[in-house]
Amino acid sequence: MCLLGKLKATEIRDRGKLHLETFLHDLSWVLPLRNDTLTVIFNGFTFLGYLPFFLILLPMGYWLGDKAMFTRLTMLVGIVALSNSFLKDLFQDPRPDLMFALDKRVGDSFGFPSGHAQIAVATWMWIAFELRRRWMWALAAIVAGGVCLSRLYLGVHDVEDVLGGILLGLATMVAFAGFQGGTLGSIYRHQPAAYLIGMAAIIPVLHLAWPINPVSGAVFSVSAMMIAWYAGHAWQQNQAGPETHRNVVLSVMASVFAIAVLFTIFKFMGEGLAALGLEKDTVSVAQLAFMSLYATIIVPWLFRAARLTIART
Repeated sequence: MCLLGKLKATEIRDRGKLHLETFLHDLSWVLPLRNDTLTVIFNGFTFLGYLPFFLILLPMGYWLGDKAMFTRLTMLVGIVALSNSFLKDLFQDPRPDLMFALDKRVGDSFGFPSGHAQIAVATWMWIAFELRRRWMWALAAIVAGGVCLSRLYLGVHDVEDVLGGILLGLATMVAFAGFQGGTLGSIYRHQPAAYLIGMAAIIPVLHLAWPINPVSGAVFSVSAMMIAWYAGHAWQQNQAGPETHRNVVLSVMASVFAIAVLFTIFKFMGEGLAALGLEKDTVSVAQLAFMSLYATIIVPWLFRAARLTIART
C-alpha cells in the first residue's frame, strides 16, 4: 500500500505539473474566442503598449498636465523599457508559435517578460498612484488589464510571459516610488547636474553588464530619451517656473497639432538620417532625444510665445 501510495502521489504531482505547464504555455484556448469585434478591441488595447502611444501620452501630459509628474512618468517608462529589454535578452525565452500571432510587429524579439504587460501596469498604476483618485485606480486596472489580455488574445505572449510582466511592472513601480523618497530622489529634485551625470554613467555599466552581444539598441535610445527629457525639464523649470493655461480648449487644440508635427518630424528625421547611412539604432537615439527636447523645451516655449500659457501667480 505504501508503494502504491507513493506511485499515486507521483502520478498526481506529474499531472499537476503538466496542467501547470499547459496553463502557462498553451495558447490553443485563444483560437475559439477570436472574432472580428474582439480583434479590433484588443488591437486597440495593444496599441497602448507601443512607442507611438507614448509619443502621444508623455508630451501631451507634459503640456496639458503636471510637468513634474509626467517627467517622473517618463523616467519610469524608460526604466521599464531598459529592464524589460535586459531581461528579454537574459532569458531569451521564445514567443508562442507563429500560428497564433495576430500582431506582426513583434519581430524576432523574445517573449519573457511581456514588455506590454510590464509597461502598462507600471504606467497606469503610477498615474493612479500620483493622482490618488478612486476612478483613476479603476481606469488603470481596466486599461492595464486590457493591454495584458491583448497580448494573449493576439497570440504573441503566453500566460507566463504576461504574469511575469505584471509582477515586474508592479515591482518596478514600487521600487521607483521608494526611490522618490530617498537620497536619489533628493538628488533628482534638487541637483539636476549630478543626476544627469549619474544617468550618463549608467550607460557604460549597462553596456558591460548586458547579457548578449551586440548590446540592445534600447540602452542608447532609451537612455538618450531619459537624459534629454530630464535636462529639458530642468531647463524649463529654471526658465519659466510653474505655468497655467489661459484657455484649456485652445491649449488642447495646439497640443494635438504639436503631436501631428512631432510625428511628421519623427518620420522625416528617420528617413533622412537613414538615407545618410546612419544605423537604425543611431537614428533611434536621435529621434528620441529630439522628441524629449521638443516636448520639454520647444513646445512649451511656443506656448508661452503664443500666450497659451502664462506664469502661475
